Amino acid sequence: MPEPVRMNCPMGRKRGEIGAGIALLLLGGVTVALSSAQWGGVVLGTLLIIGGAALTWHGARIAVPVLEVADAEFRYRLGTYIVRIPFSDVGSYYVLPGRTRSLALCDAAGRPRHFPSTQGRRASRPYLPLTGMTSPERVHEFMTTVGIPPRDRSLTAGPLPLTMGRPVPKSRRT
Repeated sequence: MPEPVRMNCPMGRKRGEIGAGIALLLLGGVTVALSSAQWGGVVLGTLLIIGGAALTWHGARIAVPVLEVADAEFRYRLGTYIVRIPFSDVGSYYVLPGRTRSLALCDAAGRPRHFPSTQGRRASRPYLPLTGMTSPERVHEFMTTVGIPPRDRSLTAGPLPLTMGRPVPKSRRT
């Protein structure tokens, strides 16, 4: 793949905090300007400005998940947490539903891959967290563009039944 293909996940909380911070900054500036003769108005305006600046700063620091395929490898980036997988090792994918959507990648045999925790804990997870505003259709479109099939249509014998993210042994399959 000659050109990198990238998808940035939308982050509603980031937009909300930055927007609310700017609104508080403006409200604080107006409060200070209109009531500069009274110390209560100046203190209130100053507190609004400080709160707005803190909220804007915190919103700007929120990391946004990025999916990227470049140089024959699949990359997932969330702040300083980076996952790099050779593109040939990714067999299929599926999107986990829920309030915060997640992306699970499978190897060529259809088994889910496990990734280290994004929070630095010892537990590993079989998925990569996205955001709640990320639509599954957009993820499907991105993965189709880069050439990774959904799990149901992978080149394997079909989807494996899952129990808590792990394949069910053949002896327990129905």
